[in-house]
Amino acid sequence: MTNETAPPKLSQGSVRSLARGLTILRYVNKVGEARPGEIAKALGIPRPTVYRLLETLEELGYVAFSATSNYVRVTRFAAALGDGSALTSEITQAAGPIFGEYAKRVVWPLDLSVYNNAAMVVQETTHGRSPLSIDRGMTGFRMPVLRTSAGRAYMAFCPEQERNLILDHLRRLNVEEDRPYLEEPMLSHLLEETRARGFAVRDSGEFRLETASIAVPILSRGVVLGCISLIWIRSAMTTRRAIDDYGTALQEIADKISASLPD
Repeated sequence: MTNETAPPKLSQGSVRSLARGLTILRYVNKVGEARPGEIAKALGIPRPTVYRLLETLEELGYVAFSATSNYVRVTRFAAALGDGSALTSEITQAAGPIFGEYAKRVVWPLDLSVYNNAAMVVQETTHGRSPLSIDRGMTGFRMPVLRTSAGRAYMAFCPEQERNLILDHLRRLNVEEDRPYLEEPMLSHLLEETRARGFAVRDSGEFRLETASIAVPILSRGVVLGCISLIWIRSAMTTRRAIDDYGTALQEIADKISASLPD
């Protein structure tokens, strides 16, 4: 019987470290979580090499070490190697026409973003055609998780196991601006408040001083696929008015995107 986790036989000129890194990634994905020593023993790779390759994989966003133990796990970003990228493409294609359908009703810019390697990444947006946008070229823009409404919506509604992995990753990155939002009781209050509302809010200048936003998750069978955000100029509208005027439309957009995806 073939050992699926054994290092592949390398032809002359193969990049040995790349092959070993992919072998480690496959192994961690298969077992769910593992310590570097366990990986070294299972794969017959020297422990220092395992540590070095895991550090590289973590820098690239494919694995994350626990902040409280020596366990390493694959991240959601690793899904981009397979079905994850196809799903993101389907969500993005679905969002475009639906954004257009709501263009007259929702004049402020909209973003569709997905979680990717400790950031919310904008996949589709109306910033380019909204007369009220002060931003351009937002597609592909990486936004912080805990300091944006999209990230807060994602964190509040994603499964607990995934949320803990993301928090571990954010704590390891130790970005100064994120630190207050990683502390208790602020973190729990932020997430609980978002769940109670059904949407997330950013209106205190925590990311971009001149703008505010609200966001709702795109849910499919209890899984968060991405988030839809409405962004406005803080001096032009209160949060209460944004919620009253656009909250229902935002939820409708998220629901329509979810409903348009294949089963």
